Amino acid sequence: MTTGSIPLAAVIGSPIAHSLSPRVHGYWLRKYQIPGYYIPIGLSRDHFAKGIDALVRLGFRGVNITLPFKETALAFADVITDEAALIGAANTLTFRKDGRIQADNTDGYGFVANIRQKAPEWSARVAPAMVIGAGGASRAIISALLGEGAPEILLVNRTRSRAEMLAEHFGARITVVDWTHAPAAMAGIGTLVNTTSLGMEGEPPLNIPLDHLPRGALVTDIVYTPLQTPLLIEAEKRGCQTVDGLGMLLHQAVPGFESWFGIRPEVDDALRDEVLGK
Repeated sequence: MTTGSIPLAAVIGSPIAHSLSPRVHGYWLRKYQIPGYYIPIGLSRDHFAKGIDALVRLGFRGVNITLPFKETALAFADVITDEAALIGAANTLTFRKDGRIQADNTDGYGFVANIRQKAPEWSARVAPAMVIGAGGASRAIISALLGEGAPEILLVNRTRSRAEMLAEHFGARITVVDWTHAPAAMAGIGTLVNTTSLGMEGEPPLNIPLDHLPRGALVTDIVYTPLQTPLLIEAEKRGCQTVDGLGMLLHQAVPGFESWFGIRPEVDDALRDEVLGK
């Protein structure tokens, strides 16, 4: 079987019906008048390897990877970018013309690009950052903040041992802070990031008081349902600049689309409206 010259890409995960990636890439394919397709594919863990092999044989140009396959995907790559290797997970696979599979992680890129679009004067270098959570998203964001020159990252997680593992992985600029000490530790930070699901629709709120958070700090949340999480609402009341999490999802898709479809797409208000169903 062959797809001829029709460019094809996909997003793979389990479950997959909730993914907004088809809306993002579908919008760009229409905007740039590219006669290609981007489809969601649900695979079980047992079928992941065969699924990747089948897509390569069918002529797909690459795939996005979502839960629970981000770490598994690295094992199928012939080439791994420095970012994916440092994070230990991949969200983008490109099936290269030379027959090799390249793994990348663009979550950190999406995180920084989102902030720069909404808060162009922001700099990670001016003050320590606090990251809440020690899961997969946290790894990408820590890597991005270190790359942007953050002098120190205060890492807060309910399970301290998980935070300590990340601190050991990323080095001396990571300081682990107990959950109960987080409010006081916010004094003097320049950036606050929630990488947990707390505050998402259907989840408990992130109950960490912001009493010591500097008024000039930037606060962002990777949660985008709702767009304005309780954390962002409270931070805005304190006079902080806030950035919602939807832009991270949109910007992280840019490198993959460019690799597969040959055009570097723009993240604009029209795309946000499309993804939000407006």
